[in-house]
Amino acid sequence: MEKFALLARVEAKAGKEAAVEAFLKIALPLAEAEPDTVRWYGLKINENTFGIFDTFVTDEGRKAHLQGEIAKALMANAAELLAKDPVIEFVDLLAVK
Repeated sequence: MEKFALLARVEAKAGKEAAVEAFLKIALPLAEAEPDTVRWYGLKINENTFGIFDTFVTDEGRKAHLQGEIAKALMANAAELLAKDPVIEFVDLLAVK
């Protein structure tokens, strides 16, 4: 059962909303290639705020994800796409269905 998760919120720069949305859509295959990532969700919270929520069985899997290809690609493009640094929260799951 998944016990660990990450919730990342990102705010797109004005005029970069479509690019952030596209980034999240094309990141799905990268998440699918991560053996320790159980579930991965790309979210649109409002017009310029997006998020990623992903779950893991182990804390090691969660830490590996933070060093993975999605994180690398996001940070490589952060200056161009994001209004501010991503907010990343470590989440412990209490119940999962």
